[in-house]
Amino acid sequence: MVDIEQKVAGFTPEGDVVVVYTMRNSKGYEVELCNMGAAIVGIRVPDKEGNVADVALGYENRMDYVTEGPCMGKVPGRYANRIARGHFVLDDKEYHLTINKDPNSLHGGPTGFHKSLWEGRVEENRVVFAIDSPDGHEGYPSDLYVEAVYDWDDDNRLELTLLAQTNGATIINLTNHAYFNLAGAGQGDIKSHTLRLAASTYLPTDQTLIPTGEIRSVEGTPMDFRTAKPIGRDIDQPFEALLFGKGYDNCWPIDGYTEGVVREAALLTDPTSGRTLRVLTDQPSVQVYTGNWLSGCPMGKGGKRYGDYAGVAIECQGYPDAPNHPNFPPQVLRKGERYERHIIFEFGVE
Repeated sequence: MVDIEQKVAGFTPEGDVVVVYTMRNSKGYEVELCNMGAAIVGIRVPDKEGNVADVALGYENRMDYVTEGPCMGKVPGRYANRIARGHFVLDDKEYHLTINKDPNSLHGGPTGFHKSLWEGRVEENRVVFAIDSPDGHEGYPSDLYVEAVYDWDDDNRLELTLLAQTNGATIINLTNHAYFNLAGAGQGDIKSHTLRLAASTYLPTDQTLIPTGEIRSVEGTPMDFRTAKPIGRDIDQPFEALLFGKGYDNCWPIDGYTEGVVREAALLTDPTSGRTLRVLTDQPSVQVYTGNWLSGCPMGKGGKRYGDYAGVAIECQGYPDAPNHPNFPPQVLRKGERYERHIIFEFGVE
């Protein structure tokens, strides 16, 4: 049984209410969510000694979620990640999206879902966020209705179900952009965390982090996480992908991907606290971003400043720029179809 509390955190400049939802399981462990960006703003779980810490990066002032840049804990969209030069063709028609990460469109544009206030509601033991995206918003075609559904259980499993329907045809790619530090938010960087990925290939990119279209083996490269290794072991190597992003900001196709089948994508471990995070999904790939540009973001929890690499985002999603690469799994949604994707964050100790 999960208890859910709601609390008003403040108001947007337009006067709309910002609400924080606290989900507490029977063991007393908590997840905090916010209707600004349908965000995860806190996750409090125990370490191997039973000590509880918040392992999701977030801000001291809840209202900083309204204006911040790192997409902290949020659901970006319509299309998470990048679209090259904001251009794609759908059903023989060209579309031009708003450019907000020169020269590309990132996370749905400057007023994407992560910059929007979602409608929140409690349904029994879950929290549901909903948003309507009108035809033409940031250049995307057709009306789109989206729900982000969060479930938290007694096994410290946080499941996010992403649902969408449209009245025409559009492109869509939804994920969650939480940053994790299993030692606790603000407790140094994540370079000593170990990471394992169920991925034998990765997507090379150009200097603007747009995939080239190649799917390349990780063998013999710093991109090889098939066996768990510290995130920081190779992060400073003079390897093209790492130089482009100042660290890891890359996409790995998940081995054995089958549409609609949930499988493990990643395992993150903090050797000191013993906390683990197992990430499962039915999405085709995982983008790993090691917080390479977190310095300068709003004040963190407990009055702590986050530096670069203070957290790692493990974003299960479709391939970036998929509409411009016929060899990538398609990310098109049409009238009468139902978009449904699942991401599970399973916390434990070892």
